[in-house]
Amino acid sequence: MSDIAVKRNVLTTKDLVMTALMSVIIAVCSWISIPIGTVPFTLQTFAVFLSMLVLGGKRGTFAVLVYMMLGAVGIPVFSGFKGGIGVILGTTGGYMLGFIIIGLVYMLAEKLSDENSIICISSLVIGLLLCYAFGTAWFIKVYSETKEIDVMTALKWCVIPFIIPDIAKLGFAVLISGKVKKYV
Repeated sequence: MSDIAVKRNVLTTKDLVMTALMSVIIAVCSWISIPIGTVPFTLQTFAVFLSMLVLGGKRGTFAVLVYMMLGAVGIPVFSGFKGGIGVILGTTGGYMLGFIIIGLVYMLAEKLSDENSIICISSLVIGLLLCYAFGTAWFIKVYSETKEIDVMTALKWCVIPFIIPDIAKLGFAVLISGKVKKYV
């Protein structure tokens, strides 16, 4: 009986393939970038939302972790075809680490709500807000090592311009995920 329980917790070959594929999609979406100001507009958040909605919290979070690890070891998967631990430890690294927070919040919502779509979508919004908070705190900490910056300036540079586009990305991910899930 315990062997059956153990086997259910292990990722299957299909899980691994789908996770790898979604990690690649996150990387490709990070390359679609409009460099404005301090933080570029990318489609990373769209891909993170899509990962959660299509793969679920566990596999979606795993896809984000794989993406982050690929970038950490130097593979150029981050925006601007950058890679390396220096990117993660840089000013925008907190927002990328915040993608893991989005996944963890989504995973928790899935467990608590039996995959109720309204609750799961709301959890993505909550995860995004936590990502903004963590990323902004990180940005202020790293940026303050060279120049002074206040919270409002950081929010004006790093959060406010992204709110509407990120909500649009979430809406698009919800629309796309319904179609993609049929084939996964």
